[in-house]
Amino acid sequence: MAAPTEEQIWDERYASRPALWSGEPNVNLVAEVETLPPGAALDVGCGEGGDAIWLAGKGWTVTAADISSVALARAREHARLSGASVAERITWVHANLAEWEPPRSTFHLVSAQYVHLREPLRQTVLRRLAAAVAPGGMLLVVGHDVTDLETPVPRPPDPQLYLAPGELAALLGGESWQVVRDAVVRRDVTGPAGETVAVGDAVFRARRVR
Repeated sequence: MAAPTEEQIWDERYASRPALWSGEPNVNLVAEVETLPPGAALDVGCGEGGDAIWLAGKGWTVTAADISSVALARAREHARLSGASVAERITWVHANLAEWEPPRSTFHLVSAQYVHLREPLRQTVLRRLAAAVAPGGMLLVVGHDVTDLETPVPRPPDPQLYLAPGELAALLGGESWQVVRDAVVRRDVTGPAGETVAVGDAVFRARRVR
C-alpha cells in the first residue's frame, strides 16, 4: 500500500475532530499586524481560517492557502458565518506549498504562521513567499522555537523543522530587506496536565524596501 500523501495526512487530521484550532487569530500575527494599514495579504497554511478571517475583518483583502480541502471547507463556512463583508474579502486557495508558487511582488503582507518544513523545501518555500511581497510590504514568519521541545507541550519532534536564529535574515540578504524583528517571544500556555507552561515563538518580520 502506498504511503499517504501530505494532503491525505492533513485531511485525516482535520477530519479526526470537529475543530483542530481555536478559531482565534495567532497572537503574534495580531501583535505585528494590528497597526498596519490594510492591503492585500497572503495567509499561507491558513487552516480553519482564523487568521484570514481576522485580517479580512480588519479590512485586508486576503488570499488564504492550505493543503487540506477539509480545512478549507471549514474556513469558508467560518468566514460565511462572520458575515458577507468578511467572506467577500477572502479568496481560498487549495495549494501544496511544495508545488505552488504565489504571484510575485503582489502582497502587502505575507504571513506564514507555524508552517514547519524540512530542508531543502523550507528554503524553496521561504524564497517564494519573500518574492510574493510587494515593495514596501511585510514578510511575517512565526514558528515554534526549538526550546519548546524541552517542555511538555506537544510539538513536532524533529529539531530540523525549526528555524535557526538569523536563518531568514541570511536567506533574504540585506539589500532589499529591512529586518524589523528577529527574536524569540515568550508566552504562557496551558500544558497537557492543566499547568502553565512558558513556550517560545520564533518571530521574524521584515519589510521589503525595494
